Amino acid sequence: MLFANDTEEALRAAVRLANSAEEPDTLVSFADLDEFLQAHPYTGRIDHDEAELAALRALRPRLRAMLLAPRDEMVQHVNAALAAVTLSPRLARHGDVDWHLHAVADDRPLPERILVETAMALIDVVRAGEGSRITVCDDADCAAIALDLSRNRSKRYCSTTCANRNAVAAYRARRAGGSSSPADSLSPTAENSSAPA
Repeated sequence: MLFANDTEEALRAAVRLANSAEEPDTLVSFADLDEFLQAHPYTGRIDHDEAELAALRALRPRLRAMLLAPRDEMVQHVNAALAAVTLSPRLARHGDVDWHLHAVADDRPLPERILVETAMALIDVVRAGEGSRITVCDDADCAAIALDLSRNRSKRYCSTTCANRNAVAAYRARRAGGSSSPADSLSPTAENSSAPA
């Protein structure tokens, strides 16, 4: 594990939310919101109304800018996010999640809590000098964010879909070029070590 569980989960949630703005938009309905919350459960206030959905949609460009910023700019984004809220940090434990930090009260709006949790997670990224683990997907036709939490820094794509598409393209290019290396006997997806776990 690269970071603490809560840091990694906050990063995954922020990346997923930011990427939902990519075409096709995957945060347009309450069903989409429910799917996001099932994958990334948040305790505390969930309004589940049009205002909350609109605020989450509006938050996506800000999350993208925070996540992809160079280190010093990332610090500015983090400081701005933390300065804009009333912090009430405390350790919390719920469900099967052990003690972790909640930085704002549970009754604050969900978009605010997601923004602050992202900022808190990025503090760990900045302090560890690991900003290079948050990049734009290597697929030439994809602008989504890729989050690499692997030990060997091997993840280059935002999703298995992009990783597989590029593996197939590379495989076909080798075949067309007459390559007869042992790797050509592998299936395109089996040789792709950058696909997410």
